[in-house]
Amino acid sequence: MQITARLFQILPLQSGMGRNGEWKKQEIVVETDGQYPKKICISIWGDKINESQLQTGNMLTIDFDVESREYNGRWYTDVKAWKVELAGAVPAETQAAGMPAETGFPPPPPPPLPENEKDDLPF
Repeated sequence: MQITARLFQILPLQSGMGRNGEWKKQEIVVETDGQYPKKICISIWGDKINESQLQTGNMLTIDFDVESREYNGRWYTDVKAWKVELAGAVPAETQAAGMPAETGFPPPPPPPLPENEKDDLPF
């Protein structure tokens, strides 16, 4: 799933040691646009945390998974980001390939043929 929203709040960084080594988790709260804005708390784990993007007020495009789990008869839902980018930023793979960024505008129409040239298409 993907969402584009404004970064509303950055919660304190959490870290610790687990059986697989050190871990760190950054939780952020984003706010959607629209008539009825919603706030969503999203977790970012490990090397996906990029402090330069995480500035309050930034518009972010976030790819995430939603997962629920049961514990002692109650259900808990996590929203885990697997990719976070500044909204409107050109993806790194596009820049590396030398491809132009999408502008959102269609290409201009071709110029009209001069009157003395005949269009020889059969249809």
